[in-house]
Amino acid sequence: MSLLAATALAQQDGAPELTIEASRAIDKGLAHLLSIQKEDGSWDSDGKGGHAVAITSLSLMAFMSKAHFPGFGEYGEQLDRGMKWLLKEAKGRPDGYLGTVMYEHGLATLALSELWGMARDPEDDDAIQKALEKAVDVILRSQNPGGGWRYQPQADGGEDTSCTQTVFHALASARQAGIYVPNETIAKVVKYLGRAQDAATGGFTYVPGGNRKVTAACTAGGAYIAQLAGQRDTEMVNGALRHLKSQAPGIITGGGSYYYYTHYYAIQAMVQAGDEEYAKWYPQIRDALIARQNEKGAWDKGSRHGGSSYTTPMAIIILATPHRYIPIYQR
Repeated sequence: MSLLAATALAQQDGAPELTIEASRAIDKGLAHLLSIQKEDGSWDSDGKGGHAVAITSLSLMAFMSKAHFPGFGEYGEQLDRGMKWLLKEAKGRPDGYLGTVMYEHGLATLALSELWGMARDPEDDDAIQKALEKAVDVILRSQNPGGGWRYQPQADGGEDTSCTQTVFHALASARQAGIYVPNETIAKVVKYLGRAQDAATGGFTYVPGGNRKVTAACTAGGAYIAQLAGQRDTEMVNGALRHLKSQAPGIITGGGSYYYYTHYYAIQAMVQAGDEEYAKWYPQIRDALIARQNEKGAWDKGSRHGGSSYTTPMAIIILATPHRYIPIYQR
């Protein structure tokens, strides 16, 4: 399909903001990801296997955000290899814990839940379900009594907002896909967010009662998971959105080492907030991301966490928001 036809289709689907330039940027980004995929099907942060679980999970979702799935279409073979690599990793971890930190585990759980039902081979689909159920069990048993999560799967390991938003995002996706998640778990997350919210600004802090500095990344992620936890249209969410908008356009045109992570959540919070908020926010981040893409099709400015292999799939997912192909990113 031509870019013009793709844009026309997006307009018919209610997404006139998906410009030809954005479509080109997405396709260039996907081509870059294909160029750095390893022979075993994985992606990593350093060419040596660094954070491969997280980067592979993000990369698979970047392709899925443009309706490319394992075993189907022009990228079917490459994505099938990526999916099978992730399943092999899961099979090698009988305890269900994927990666080296809960950030990785959260992203892998999210990818598995969105892949479930999308594989061409029924055996792969069964393997995805088994891996997903084990991954969710890890999350459930490692929730802190305060309601959050920290770097390792330990219920007594502490909690912070950044890790909590990554993990609960995955849990909400798994629940949406049909995996059982107790209401008590969700209620504890809401209580955690209540403790992490700054009353003066409405933003969220990194650690409740500790580091009280409000950050854009925690505010964006906190607002989004609060929405996923059933708090849409509450003052908890509205206050966080007001604070986030008060920081624009600075956080959109600026930078920082958590730029892509912040906007990965911010755009989804605006989607959940409704068409009016989304229509104001998306064109700004869309144009900012297009301007940041380099000639190779990658996004590599402003990140020291995994380099372009981490920021590129995140940028693609943000840009592809109008497509709404991934269920957890739908309203």
